[in-house]
Amino acid sequence: MAVATVNLRAVTSWVGIARLSAVVLACLAFSLVASTGDFGGPYGTWCMFTWCFCFAVTLLVLLLELLELYPKLPLSWDDFTSAFSMLAALMVFTASVVFPSTFIISPCSGSKCARQAVATAASCLCFLAYALEVGLTRAKPGDISSFLSTVPGLLKVFEAYVACLIFSLLDNYGSEAGLQWCVAVYSICFIVTLLIIIFTIGRCLSYIPCPLEKVLVGYNALALMMYITATILWPLYSFRGRSRPDPCGRDCWWNKHLGVTFLTIFNLIAYLVDLVYSTKTVFIRAPP
Repeated sequence: MAVATVNLRAVTSWVGIARLSAVVLACLAFSLVASTGDFGGPYGTWCMFTWCFCFAVTLLVLLLELLELYPKLPLSWDDFTSAFSMLAALMVFTASVVFPSTFIISPCSGSKCARQAVATAASCLCFLAYALEVGLTRAKPGDISSFLSTVPGLLKVFEAYVACLIFSLLDNYGSEAGLQWCVAVYSICFIVTLLIIIFTIGRCLSYIPCPLEKVLVGYNALALMMYITATILWPLYSFRGRSRPDPCGRDCWWNKHLGVTFLTIFNLIAYLVDLVYSTKTVFIRAPP
């Protein structure tokens, strides 16, 4: 009869403590918001999904490590946990900004407002817990055992997430060829980056018949050039000859296009840093 092995370090190490904190804080956030009954619409749904999703997956990670069941899974566990912690940090950070700006109305008073404020504080602390996990699990210089825990790997998760945010803001781009090109840039780079993440977690990169490091350098260079064109063309074609509407509400096209502009710049910087790190890894070798 097999006896389950319990690994207490899964919950007593610094990484385990960070994960336990994230579970408790995410649970506190969505419980308080659910008790108010005010989380309707796409923004509220997104925030609730974020907290619930991060709570469930982090709890599952803790249980699998506590019972030492993760080695039986057909995936790279270190890559999976590194990618998830980075994704969770980004998602919870977004929810921590979106929820108070959408649902907390000034002047704020009463028990409902207090619960919303505590939920926001819990969400911010949850982000810090995931950020701490990312810092604790990040690969040290020279350690290539887990690609997604390295700086280029974490940047891949960031690039894919920012692209998802861009897709959520896209609106009225079919009338201009320049805007269509920008959407093509976002889509192509997102798909390739997502495939790199999936293949890394699924341990499929070894089947690529060419050096992975050089492939990543070439892809990052191409993605950087494509994003440079999108950074120029998107604001040019979005705002040319069009003034900001007055009033410009939450779903105003101007705000959405401005958001896409800034997110495009963020991804441009991410691909630039990614290219620098990848190039340094391939062409600048440390002396033996």
